[in-house]
Amino acid sequence: MPTATNGDVDLYYETAGAGPTVAFVESAGYGAWCWSWLVDALAGPVETLVWDLRGTGRSDAPSGPYDVATLAADLEAVLADHGARTVHLVGAGLGGMVALQHARDHGRAATVALLGTTADGSRVDTAALRGLQAPRDDLDALRDSLRSAFSPGVVEGHPDAVDRIVGWRAEDDADSTGWAAQRGAMTGFGMPDCYEVTTPALVVHGRDDAVVPVGAGRDLADGLPRGTFEGVDAGHLVAVEEPTVVTDALAGHLDEAGALDR
Repeated sequence: MPTATNGDVDLYYETAGAGPTVAFVESAGYGAWCWSWLVDALAGPVETLVWDLRGTGRSDAPSGPYDVATLAADLEAVLADHGARTVHLVGAGLGGMVALQHARDHGRAATVALLGTTADGSRVDTAALRGLQAPRDDLDALRDSLRSAFSPGVVEGHPDAVDRIVGWRAEDDADSTGWAAQRGAMTGFGMPDCYEVTTPALVVHGRDDAVVPVGAGRDLADGLPRGTFEGVDAGHLVAVEEPTVVTDALAGHLDEAGALDR
């Protein structure tokens, strides 16, 4: 189980497959489980790297506050420890902000894919973001809180999948301290100069996203010099709700960049 270090914080990560490295950065509060479907589909043609943000899962959980610049430095520590010279970044929600910051401030990103995110934390619906959190030892609350993450009817319509997700959340999600610190990093983020991120950028956004409005995703794509936008009929956890659609979009994005060439 590889572990990278940034200062006095240990950061857990794991990889699968071989080829160009694609690193995934999850949404605020959620564990790396939220990438399960994409990693299963992509590992092989590429090397996938998932890691636990500080405050989540098997990484250390120092008390807050956190900010996106610190989380981007954590990501850099993970990539340096792994020896990835270049990387394709995929980030959701808070993770998309971390991917943006890392792409601007560090020299490793070849492409970025941004799911349900914004360059302006003031556009995040703070009430909806708080609604995603639930105690890890309360399975009913974990299930109910997924209603804020998905489109209407998804929780009721897919009980078996939701039960699996609830089990993963009980194991891997952040505790209340980690949630609060990551939530503060997300709402406090701002990158008015995202035009400096000149790598190819795919922006995928759920049309029913209650946490980050779809208009913020369109504005993000418009503000990136090489940004393209794809709307999906899904909520905030677009890669969990519509993994096939997101995988296809991401595969096309990586293929255009030559990352899927063997």
